[in-house]
Amino acid sequence: MMTDKQRKFREKYVAEISPYYSGLLHIAVMYTAGIGAIVWCVSRMVNPTWEWLLVIPVAIGGNFIEWGMHKFVMHRLRDVFAVRAIYDRHTRQHHQYFTDNDHEIHSIQEFRIVFFPWRVLTVLAVAGGGLSLLVAQVLGANAGYVTFITMLGHYMVYETFHFCCHVPENGFVRNMPFVNTIRRHHAAHHNMGIMMHVNMNLTFPVADWAMGTSDLKRGLIGHLFNGYSDKHVKDELKPIIARFRNAKVEEERVTLEGPVLNDEEKQVLAKAA
Repeated sequence: MMTDKQRKFREKYVAEISPYYSGLLHIAVMYTAGIGAIVWCVSRMVNPTWEWLLVIPVAIGGNFIEWGMHKFVMHRLRDVFAVRAIYDRHTRQHHQYFTDNDHEIHSIQEFRIVFFPWRVLTVLAVAGGGLSLLVAQVLGANAGYVTFITMLGHYMVYETFHFCCHVPENGFVRNMPFVNTIRRHHAAHHNMGIMMHVNMNLTFPVADWAMGTSDLKRGLIGHLFNGYSDKHVKDELKPIIARFRNAKVEEERVTLEGPVLNDEEKQVLAKAA
């Protein structure tokens, strides 16, 4: 159930969205540009064979970069212009707009708080293009194209999974493998008590499992196919999660910078995450 604090933040945020903003145009440009670039890369490849195997290491590397960006940039304030802007948009806005009490959108206008701005895709295209050119110099043009395709594909999956985490509950997100897993995983991340430390992946919770920052205590396969189950949530996290679902606690102990934790809670999160 949404608290008064969350409701007021949402009302203020939505009121400040530009009347020229279009949620449908936002995602149309993003997906058209991303998918178009992938199709172009495929069309440029000449009889690729072993190069497709590069999808595996690039995708795994991307999963850990996604985890690191979320944990150390989106949730750690650093006084550098672009980095500070990312933190502000994520911790001070996205995590005030969505909590585990209510993490759903109800209008197309709210796409603005879910999807990254277009400039993120531009930065990814430039950075990914540079890395792909280096790979192409070493392993050949096909390898460079596969690297770029994988990076853009990872971004498309990230945005799609994140969107599925914030749409209203429905049969698809509840029953679709991987989607149902990341929806529960991300909803738990939006708990105000653990949001700065736990569940940093947004595609597949591989890095969270490997780095010990998941709220679950189970193996990799169990993480990937966990679905909506809370059976394996770490016992030491349960009291913190329950405490910060309380409206009074949220009102008193949650700021724009995240939760104000006591020493015991800090110790628990340090061990669990």
